[in-house]
Amino acid sequence: MEFESYELISYAVIVMTAVLFVLLERIFPYNKGQEALRKGFFDDLAFYTIAQSYILGIFIFTVIINGIDNATGLSRLGLFANVPIWIQLIFFTVTHDFYIYWMHRWQHRNKFLWRLHEAHHSPQKVDWLSGSRSHAFEILINQTVEFMPIVLLGSPPEVIAYKGVISAVWGMYIHSNLNVRTGRLQYVINGPEMHRWHHTTGKGRNRNFATKLAIWDWLFNSAFLPGDKAEQYGLKTFFPDNYFKQFLFAFRPFKKKKNSLLDRLFR
Repeated sequence: MEFESYELISYAVIVMTAVLFVLLERIFPYNKGQEALRKGFFDDLAFYTIAQSYILGIFIFTVIINGIDNATGLSRLGLFANVPIWIQLIFFTVTHDFYIYWMHRWQHRNKFLWRLHEAHHSPQKVDWLSGSRSHAFEILINQTVEFMPIVLLGSPPEVIAYKGVISAVWGMYIHSNLNVRTGRLQYVINGPEMHRWHHTTGKGRNRNFATKLAIWDWLFNSAFLPGDKAEQYGLKTFFPDNYFKQFLFAFRPFKKKKNSLLDRLFR
């Protein structure tokens, strides 16, 4: 089967999963009364999820990864060509998740990286789609790190498609407005009961950095799981309200004069 076929199957799975989350959020909401078509929903869907993902996918694979592979020839060694698919998926999921945990934690502590990450924290309502709101440069870095080893180690093309599905579905799950209680499983597998606290304006924002495996937060003392529910989300500071302004906002000066040109542009 050609890679295009695996790609189409992965897209179909992602779309069907998204529809499922839309229904489940209506039936078992974490925050009751949260509207389905929240502010910024269409920007997140049209620009972040569809347009940005498509353009960056082409650039990451055809320019960056393909360029590195042509220069090094690593994929031709086929180091992972004969490794069972399920083992590869476990390996790449765990190793990339470990990287994301520390990268994510660094983004919250470094003022330059926070500029790229704050878009992800800007939605005031968190749901299955809000996790897709991430600055293009943040996606460029993280998805290059995610998929480059898969290509350079000579994995079969279906590994790329399956890994993409895992990341997309898990991302929808941990941000979903879904009231789930997984008990002790939450010490290992991450879900909305922990990650929604990470998107609050309170104590949880600088905790719960894990995405797929909550074990990193428990191991490295960054877990936060109180008995009540998260309620207020987003940033405490101003953030623009459309994709293009949000992209440019990351590059604003750290010290800017009041009522400057940038102030007038973004407001």
